[in-house]
Amino acid sequence: MGFKKTSDLIAISFDVDESGANTFTQDTVALQLDVLNNEIFVVLAADLNLSAPDNVGGTNSEVRSSITATTQTAIQNLSNTNTIAVAQDAIRGDAAQPSNSVAFTRAAEESYSGMLDYIALIATNNFFVQVKGNGNAGAKGVQGRVYGYRARADASTYAALVQSEVLSA
Repeated sequence: MGFKKTSDLIAISFDVDESGANTFTQDTVALQLDVLNNEIFVVLAADLNLSAPDNVGGTNSEVRSSITATTQTAIQNLSNTNTIAVAQDAIRGDAAQPSNSVAFTRAAEESYSGMLDYIALIATNNFFVQVKGNGNAGAKGVQGRVYGYRARADASTYAALVQSEVLSA
C-alpha cells in the first residue's frame, strides 16, 4: 500500500439524532482532505454509543447505527465494502408476557484485537453516520468518535481508492 502518514492521531466526534421516531437519518462528517495532494484518512478505530431503545412491554424495539465511507439510504452492515463500523441495541419483548423483556447489544469491536494496521481507508472528503430506531416512542440517536490519521497516497493508490469508493457506493 503506497501511503505515508502526515499527521498525528486525530479523534473526530459526532452526534446524530433521528429526525423523528423510527426514521432513518444520516449526517455527513467532513474530513477536509487535501484532494489535490492525494490525502486520505486512515481509520484506526471507531466507537458508536447508541441511545437506549424504549422498553415497551411485549414489543420489540431497537436502535441501529453505521459509519460508512459513502452516502447510504439505509443502515448498513459489515458485508458492505464501504462500512467502517456498526452497532445495534435491541430489546425483545414477549407479547404473551409483557413484563418479560431481554436486551441485546451487537457492535463491531471498537478497536480490532488482531494486528491490523488500520480498519478502513477513506479517500473521499467525507464519511457518513446513519441511525435508525424501530419500535420506539421517541427519536433516538448515536454519539461516537472515529480515530485515525491523515496520510498522503501515491497517485496509483489514491486513484484506486477513490475509484473503489465511488464505484461501490
